Amino acid sequence: MMADKTIAMSLYSTMLRIRMVEEKIVELYPEQEMRCPVHLCIGQEAIAAGVCAHLSEKDYLMSNHRSHGHYLAKGGSLKAMFAEIYGKAAGCSKGKGGSMHLVDLDVGIMGTTPIVAGSIPVAVGVAFGSALKGEDRITVAFFGDAATEEGVFCESLNFAALKKLPVLFVCENNYFSVYSPLSVRQPAERDNLALVKAYGIAGERGDGNNVLEVYRATGKAVQYLRNGKGPYYLEFDTYRWREHCGPNYDNDLGYRTEEEFLRWRHRCPADNFERYLVQEGYATPEKIIEIKKKISREIDEAVTFAKQCPFPDAGDAFIDVYA
Repeated sequence: MMADKTIAMSLYSTMLRIRMVEEKIVELYPEQEMRCPVHLCIGQEAIAAGVCAHLSEKDYLMSNHRSHGHYLAKGGSLKAMFAEIYGKAAGCSKGKGGSMHLVDLDVGIMGTTPIVAGSIPVAVGVAFGSALKGEDRITVAFFGDAATEEGVFCESLNFAALKKLPVLFVCENNYFSVYSPLSVRQPAERDNLALVKAYGIAGERGDGNNVLEVYRATGKAVQYLRNGKGPYYLEFDTYRWREHCGPNYDNDLGYRTEEEFLRWRHRCPADNFERYLVQEGYATPEKIIEIKKKISREIDEAVTFAKQCPFPDAGDAFIDVYA
């Protein structure tokens, strides 16, 4: 699939920015100044980039624990994100939530939740609210493959289909729930796409490491939603490189092999797309270097900002807390 040069360069920049931000987290995490868990999406960047490229600021987004890529691709503040990971008052959740609780209402990021499948019913509720108010918005729910095993997944599909809600369900299938592969969690015959279609919801499955395929599929889905035809489901196969939670590699634990990891590493969405851009004449090696330097400067500024920010006042511990 060929791509418009402007779109292609934007997709690449978004993927690269996500990758470089998370690599900076990997670099800084051992300093022990980031005192919250981090769930990195290194290897999965194409899905966030390809999906969010079709969203406007007014569209809503809900995500899960592995949310850095979604937050950044949707336009969330990088400085506020780093400040949050450092537990600072200037953080996007005022230093109270950490890496798994990112929000930026200015660009439609309603929040992220570490509860497995938690993003799904909240997103459906947000979409329902939009529909009741007659708003011209769509809502996107990002979740992993394990979330489809929760009862609320089917309940949400049913309600969204019943009300023809403008909600896009995006499943990032990276094959693992912590250390458990699909083979010990779901029967081989299970087909999430067939399950979704049984509720009358349109959808498709694609290669989550091919940003142009993600972009194409999402464009079709978003058009469907904006035409008022009801919810849509997308499932993309991908693979996380790092451990479930933390900055390290964990292939030594035995739940996946080094050979499997290397096969997916060879399918790196950012590296392969970079080669595509150069081969097609969309970018020169010098332009690639320029983009990387610009992103690096932005990241350094955000980290400096976060480190210099004050911590929240102890008296604010119970402000903005709801029960």
